[in-house]
Amino acid sequence: MGETVSNEKAPKKSFVKGLKVEFKKIIWPDKATLTKQTGAVLAVSVALGALIAVLDLVIKFGLNIIIG
Repeated sequence: MGETVSNEKAPKKSFVKGLKVEFKKIIWPDKATLTKQTGAVLAVSVALGALIAVLDLVIKFGLNIIIG
């Protein structure tokens, strides 16, 4: 029918070693970049929150007029 696949797990040592290798590949941002990106995320989050709040109020007002 087909080839059987071995379900043997890799030893823990190779997993941890591989994890260390992958962590060494990460390029961490410097403080200035991190600050700029954090500020951008906060600004967009606040702006979208305000937009959603305004839309919610408009929809509520419209429904109150329609319903009565």
